[in-house]
Amino acid sequence: MTASFTCGWVALMGPPNAGKSTLLNSCLGQKVAIVSPRPQTTRNRITGILSDRDAQVIFMDTPGMHQTRGKMTRLMVQTAWQAMDGADALGVVLDADMYARRPEFLDKDISLLREPVAEEERPVFALVNKTDLLGDKSRLLPLLERLHGVWPRAELFPVSALTRDGLPAFLAALKAALPAGEPQFPQDQVSTLPLRFLAAELIREKLFCALRQELPYHTAVDIETWDEDPAGGQVAIRAVVYVGRPSHKAMVIGRGGRLLKQVGQSARKEIMELLDRRTRLDIWVKVRENWVEDVSFLHSLGLGLREEDACRR
Repeated sequence: MTASFTCGWVALMGPPNAGKSTLLNSCLGQKVAIVSPRPQTTRNRITGILSDRDAQVIFMDTPGMHQTRGKMTRLMVQTAWQAMDGADALGVVLDADMYARRPEFLDKDISLLREPVAEEERPVFALVNKTDLLGDKSRLLPLLERLHGVWPRAELFPVSALTRDGLPAFLAALKAALPAGEPQFPQDQVSTLPLRFLAAELIREKLFCALRQELPYHTAVDIETWDEDPAGGQVAIRAVVYVGRPSHKAMVIGRGGRLLKQVGQSARKEIMELLDRRTRLDIWVKVRENWVEDVSFLHSLGLGLREEDACRR
């Protein structure tokens, strides 16, 4: 560790589907947050830890900031504000391709963050993501000019989370902006999330990718049992997928059980890689009507809780 070692917490915030989770995974060089093409995939705060010889950056990936509708979305936005409160620096992630094509969407998408970020005295980085989708990079200029007018103190970084273009420059500036201090986590630790939570998230990711239209937003995953056999070296996991209506149950299972089997096989493969152990995964589907409005049930899934409380549930 160098004499000028820096360490701090960074909240990754922004509208849904801006690429925050992909950006986190790219910064770390490994997957800790699930990703899907659908907005609002992230529901909880996801912590990822980047450690090197002169800095430790503790990222907090947060749910997308959007106008709230219903109890679940309110808890998701609450989670983002909590992460912002505890951060040493802010990274606002925005979709460059979207606003280059539809500049009128920007004001609405940043409406919740516009004034709080403008008033910030902490370091702020505006990460204009998905630049790999722009064939003509000059299309970025009007967006960068608008963002400079909205947040004059923010450092602007055009980046691509997918190709890592621009990320080294952002990370260098971020490390320099963090406060001096000792590392808060061991060098080899990449997340503070329990394995049970990560396994549930991997199952939910596969559901998001397999299901169409709005159905993914009416599914939740909970790990009911987790049994480890030290002698046999196997982990037996029983997971439950909760849906809001009986009709949704049939859609998640699929004809002849094919969709659920596909989800289970894909999730089991990644869970085995995560655990580095043989894994048995059984997934069941249960109906819990209107679960998205049941605050006590949402809290049981960790939504709206601070991470340390969610990990203890």
